Amino acid sequence: MTTTIALAGKGGVGKTTFSGMAIKYLIQNKPGAVLAIDADPSSNLNMVLGLDLEWTVGEIREDMLEQVKTTIGQTGAAMGAMPGGISKRDYLKYEIQSSVSEGDRFDLIAMGRGEGPGCYCAVNHNLREVIDSISGNYRYVVIDNEAGLEHLSRRTTRDVQHMIVVSDPTFRGLVAAERIAGMRKSLDVNVEKAYLIVNRAYGELPEPILEKISQIDLEYLGAIPADESLMAFEFEGKPLVELGDDSPVYQAVAKMMETILK
Repeated sequence: MTTTIALAGKGGVGKTTFSGMAIKYLIQNKPGAVLAIDADPSSNLNMVLGLDLEWTVGEIREDMLEQVKTTIGQTGAAMGAMPGGISKRDYLKYEIQSSVSEGDRFDLIAMGRGEGPGCYCAVNHNLREVIDSISGNYRYVVIDNEAGLEHLSRRTTRDVQHMIVVSDPTFRGLVAAERIAGMRKSLDVNVEKAYLIVNRAYGELPEPILEKISQIDLEYLGAIPADESLMAFEFEGKPLVELGDDSPVYQAVAKMMETILK
């Protein structure tokens, strides 16, 4: 059985950092392989994980559409046939499997840029099936989403066992988290459990922040402290998965992962 963990939150709150630390925890403490899906168009989870990134799913999709024979523009391309008679689904599956970046007990698929002009419904349907098929080969799937949740159901039809909404320790960040919490109920994907964490906390959280947290319809897992050693890694471009196990950030994330996977 595959356990899917999805990260959500507004831009810049640390979803990718949490994703990297969660993957580090899984490969050190849980059996089975891990698949990381970078669903943010900026595609920088690979740097956190210390992996090269040659192709993204978005680039594969656009390359496929360029090859499709059509006389009626992009919409026709989405519905047309591949040269040589290969199905679009088989082509996507082969290319995406070939594009997987391989780590030590974990792999990475980067979604990359969004769609261009035209209708992509048929292509996205095939993409979803391919990603879901590949995901079924892994014990854990960690999805680092772009801001919000609008595109999660376009990435997967799988149930999400654990959704973690990340906020910074600000009132505005928590308001955004509250909106995301409400949005999860309208997704085509079933979210079994949803949680809130606060990232980059300096000491104890102020009372107004704690009060706002108590009003949000999410289970509060706790706060991750701000850490200068993590910032040093960021400045030097070093993979965050190389942070020591004694890092306060890693220890906080590990405790949260133990809680949700108990």
